[in-house]
Amino acid sequence: MKTVRVDTNTPYDILIERGLLDRSGELVRSVSAAKKACVITDSNVGAIYAERVLTSLKEADFETELFTFPAGESSKRLDTVAAMLSYMADFHMSRGDIVVALGGGVTGDMAGFAAATYMRGIKFVQIPTSLLAQVDSSVGGKTAVDIPQGKNLVGAFHQPCLVIIDPDTLSTLPERFVHDGMAEVIKYGCIKDERLFETLENENALDIIEDIIEICVSIKRDVVNRDEKESGERMLLNFGHTLGHSLEKLYNFEGLSHGEAVAIGMVKIAASGENAGLTEAGTADRIERLCKKNMLPTSDEASAATLAELCQSDKKAGGGSVNLVLLDKIGSSFIRKTPLSELEAFIR
Repeated sequence: MKTVRVDTNTPYDILIERGLLDRSGELVRSVSAAKKACVITDSNVGAIYAERVLTSLKEADFETELFTFPAGESSKRLDTVAAMLSYMADFHMSRGDIVVALGGGVTGDMAGFAAATYMRGIKFVQIPTSLLAQVDSSVGGKTAVDIPQGKNLVGAFHQPCLVIIDPDTLSTLPERFVHDGMAEVIKYGCIKDERLFETLENENALDIIEDIIEICVSIKRDVVNRDEKESGERMLLNFGHTLGHSLEKLYNFEGLSHGEAVAIGMVKIAASGENAGLTEAGTADRIERLCKKNMLPTSDEASAATLAELCQSDKKAGGGSVNLVLLDKIGSSFIRKTPLSELEAFIR
């Protein structure tokens, strides 16, 4: 079993191995003396995996309940979290009990936010079942929901006490959502690891997916250890996300998945960096080719003016400027504070 240790204010392990889902009970018990465990999942994942996790938790002497919400980004709202909190209160959970987030990024974000706010904070475990969640969103303690003004604008930093990654769950993902997760894998190569990027160019990532997951979560671990609350270096993890989030909002979080929007954002911001003489020539083309290899879109008809306007509600915007993540070259990234008044021209 691969183990990656995260040394934040609340240290925890990321465990990676095929078949871990059926050992989830004993693994959760190893970090919690809780009496009750509330499993939170969506309607798609729950139908496939909830019973296995509940059975394993019961075998580890947890009293369990299951909260299921409709799958999809459209459920990532405050009223869904409010329903979770009411359910947990009806289950009479105490501060010593635990939440288990079973699913993709939407599930992890909302279940983590519910855990962060219930009784001012209780423990939670991440069991990510999508590639995007396994390589990125389950690690680092960011929890949030969307509001009409923008994506992830309401949330909290709340680290899990354990992350359990079973790559076998990827076998039941629709092909589109495997590709969706590859956008985040490509991102890590872009910002921190040219060797990873070259591996993705030359090999089929799914053939070595356990190694790929370990590389990505190790990169994120190192960044989060140095900057847990995103005051500096952690912003680099948002490469492609500022424009990507704008696209998601433009389409009302429907049509484009998160990874698809990020892929377009990475290509577009890399091209903008090249045009400004800040990024090595040819970088955008390499990213575009790799995205296309993984069946990800690389362009959109939205105008620079529209994207610039939508960026104003991004979390990284403030004081009349936005922090754009740019590349020197593949594997090397930096943050450029850009006035909102100049953003349209920069990304045109």
